[in-house]
Amino acid sequence: MVYYVTKGQAVDEIGREVEADVKGQGVFVSEFAHSLDPKRRLTIPSEWRVQAGANGLYVLPDISMKCLCVLPETVMKQRLQKLRLHAMADRKAREFARVIGSKSDLVAWDSQGRIRIKDELLDLAGLKDQVMLVGALDRFELWSPERHKEVAKADQASFEEAARYVGF
Repeated sequence: MVYYVTKGQAVDEIGREVEADVKGQGVFVSEFAHSLDPKRRLTIPSEWRVQAGANGLYVLPDISMKCLCVLPETVMKQRLQKLRLHAMADRKAREFARVIGSKSDLVAWDSQGRIRIKDELLDLAGLKDQVMLVGALDRFELWSPERHKEVAKADQASFEEAARYVGF
């Protein structure tokens, strides 16, 4: 059995490092507080870059919250596959695809692990100087510190109910 740790390493059940291709298949956990640099670039933690793989990241506005969702290519492909199951005549599916496609961005990191998200998305999420990067298992989210603090309180209050809902 192989277990993965957040540094992108694979270890077996007794802690020995083993070879495994985990790029693009990792789990995003923990939180990081980073600053946007003067060119409004954001550094992605190195362990998350390993988890995401080398093909870039998709940045989408969250559907119901004022934050951004960042998905690696493997997760985006899975979500797109679900969308492709809908017929072209499905008006709601076409509308969703059009809105999410026009508002999203595909970004790649530079040699220092920074990404540049378009201003429209940064403004939509209220991201100015400081950014909270929040692990959400198959993706991570970008929050303004103020909004994240508010949402974290509400999340904690409903955590037990949410855990039951997803059967965790």
